[in-house]
Amino acid sequence: AGNSNIWLRSCLVLLVAVCGAGKCWGQLSTDFYSESCPMLMDTVRCEVESAVDKETRIAASLLRLHFHDCFVNGCDGSILLEDTDSFTGEQTAAPNNGSVRGYYVIEDIKSKVEQVCPGVVSCADIVAIAARDSTVIAGGQSWEVKVGRRDSKTASFNAANSGVLPAPTSSLNELIKSFGDQGLSANDMVVLSGSHTIGVARCVSFRDRIYNETNIDPSFASQSEENCPLAPNSGDDNLAPLDLKTPTSFDNNYYNNLIEQKGLLHSDQVLFNGGSTDSLVRSYSQSPKRFAADFAAAMVKMGDIKPLTGSQGEIRNVCSRPN
Repeated sequence: AGNSNIWLRSCLVLLVAVCGAGKCWGQLSTDFYSESCPMLMDTVRCEVESAVDKETRIAASLLRLHFHDCFVNGCDGSILLEDTDSFTGEQTAAPNNGSVRGYYVIEDIKSKVEQVCPGVVSCADIVAIAARDSTVIAGGQSWEVKVGRRDSKTASFNAANSGVLPAPTSSLNELIKSFGDQGLSANDMVVLSGSHTIGVARCVSFRDRIYNETNIDPSFASQSEENCPLAPNSGDDNLAPLDLKTPTSFDNNYYNNLIEQKGLLHSDQVLFNGGSTDSLVRSYSQSPKRFAADFAAAMVKMGDIKPLTGSQGEIRNVCSRPN
């Protein structure tokens, strides 16, 4: 019994030591770094503000980066890893190649964070915080970001290419399934699609819609055609705003566009096309406050997808390569 008590006291001491630097291992929390890196949030915010000042588009890019990270094996920073001798990373997979941006911003933020608290904060957490800050800077709702993730030591080209990331050609059922596979509801899917209130898309991703689909406003289609030639491989990388009305403001105009049949991507317009999500689109078009609140809640939920915690993974020194 004496030995048992000694063992128990030792475990309690160890538990206190493990939990002392932040929250206990195995869970995410909003104050995980409150003691170990109190300057974290301010540091990230300043760097994101600086990046958006230089290029407005980067706000949408950083938000999308978090989404594309979380949908492939969880929110583990794996999308940031460049190819190595032992694995081919996710950056050149079809959904990401030439499309996902902002890696350098995360690297810049990580460099600044390492100066104030070296070896403490994961790249995966930086991606999550930067997504929130980008939204707020663009005029959107803030939320308390849960942190405590650790970084993956590897990445998977095949996983990123497997169809887990919804394509711009996705049907409504495909979108619902894709999000459902990640534990996100159809409601979450519709509100997270509202992130398309900022940012741009490449001609190659909306060419078929503007030339061949009928559920599209004719004047909007004609305007979009000006910057997106019909011929394949002609102007594929030409850009158009996802939200024609307020392309750099995080608001609910995305849903108004859908009601007017001015969704740029096929996967946008299917949310309002006589299907099960029409009523939700109408609701968000009429209530900016509901959209803002639901978007914030859905982002927290998305950030909870299969994080690495505890002794899993690592805290990378540089976001683009394993330690």
